[in-house]
Amino acid sequence: MQPTDEQLKKALKHYFNFTTFREGQEKIIRKLLAGESTMAILPTGTGKSLCYQLVGKLLQKPVVIISPLISLMQDQVEQLQFIGEKRVIALTSALSGRYKKQAVANLARFDFIYLAPEMLNKKEVIQALLNLDLGLLVVDEAHCISKWGPDFRPDYLGLGNLRKQLRDPVTLALTATATDEVAADICRSLFGTKKVTVIRYSVDRPNIFLAVEKISDQKEKKQRLISLVNQLRTPGLIYFSSKKKADEIADLLRQKTMLRVNSYHAGLSSSDRYAIQQQFMQGELDVVCATSAFGMGINKKNIRYIIHYHLPADLESYLQEIGRAGRDGKQSIAILLYHQNDANLQRHLMNATLPDNDLIQYYMDNAQRLTGHVGEQGELLDYYRKQGLSSTAIKELFTRRRQSKNRNLSEILAYINTSGCRRRYIREYFGEKDTQQHNSHCCQLLGEKLPLEFLWMIRDTEEDSPEPAKNNYRRIIEKLFNL
Repeated sequence: MQPTDEQLKKALKHYFNFTTFREGQEKIIRKLLAGESTMAILPTGTGKSLCYQLVGKLLQKPVVIISPLISLMQDQVEQLQFIGEKRVIALTSALSGRYKKQAVANLARFDFIYLAPEMLNKKEVIQALLNLDLGLLVVDEAHCISKWGPDFRPDYLGLGNLRKQLRDPVTLALTATATDEVAADICRSLFGTKKVTVIRYSVDRPNIFLAVEKISDQKEKKQRLISLVNQLRTPGLIYFSSKKKADEIADLLRQKTMLRVNSYHAGLSSSDRYAIQQQFMQGELDVVCATSAFGMGINKKNIRYIIHYHLPADLESYLQEIGRAGRDGKQSIAILLYHQNDANLQRHLMNATLPDNDLIQYYMDNAQRLTGHVGEQGELLDYYRKQGLSSTAIKELFTRRRQSKNRNLSEILAYINTSGCRRRYIREYFGEKDTQQHNSHCCQLLGEKLPLEFLWMIRDTEEDSPEPAKNNYRRIIEKLFNL
């Protein structure tokens, strides 16, 4: 039975102390309460997590959330704990073996259970999930099924089978960015031929000014970055495709500016990554130089700028990453610094992650002998071998994947070189009809200089003071939870 509007708003106020829903939230919640599996595409910062959290509260049944990053899970757990939810857990590699075993044995005691897809390889975890009276299955950051599954984390491709094992529970797939093609890929992987409700809202974040600056050489790129960081109002994030370059530029910014800067990437220990994340959240860092490992778990509201030092792999990744800015609704900016060699770096990364035909054939011919002595590509090939795919089928799969990645790279290069409105280009890429007119606060057109008055506005005219560095964690979390 569906709650009335008054009952739903009363629950929202009771559990989360909000008086109104954000765009899309109520529609998603009502679909789930009606027992309809749903795919929801909402822009970053619009409160996707509240949808499944409120449904779990109303159903009073366990909710299982499949999530890609430990930082993202930790962030969600902390937010729930802050509002008094004690029956929440994230089963991750960060837990000790003993505690993890106890948690799995007592999984029915928890109302919100966060898992990485790799945890679903463990028989004891699957058995514990089968024993639950599950209210809802959630796949957070569902674009990972399409973007990461085929060549990075193939366990995402098994989530459809997981649904079948769990007797097809009501399922919510959540993402901030998905083209029609990616959305169809997600639905096909999760739901097979079953028709599901897709709720889509615009990817556009009108308070983020979009800019691209073409750079002639790497020396100029460093100088321009220093100049921008000295002008733009903090806090800010700078994205890199290289762990080494993130460390190098963080050192450079510490030398050339008065800002508090650190780097964040998968090469750091989990404790170091967590410490840097918390320092940034609490206002103890002005700038983080990061790889894509930093982002999904960051719900900091007042990030004023995102700079891409390297070219992102595709427009979906770019939108995900610039969406960290301006979650408080205030004016922010996204700047992509582009040198023509950046495209070659992306092609190199692509070739480094996708096995070629010779490697595929060699592995398949020698799989038994190579077991236990292979790198990431070998592990990936072993996954497909165990799925019963032949050498020919695997070669065809990765040929299609390489073609898809090349198309994605071409799209973001077209975005960089477009002579029209960049915001319009993005909307149209995601299949949205564009009726809005370009204006001075929209984007930087090709050939235009970055407007200095815009930089001044970001730096000087905002009313709010910087977040306090210490002893205000409660207030910060309160702000963060207003997703």
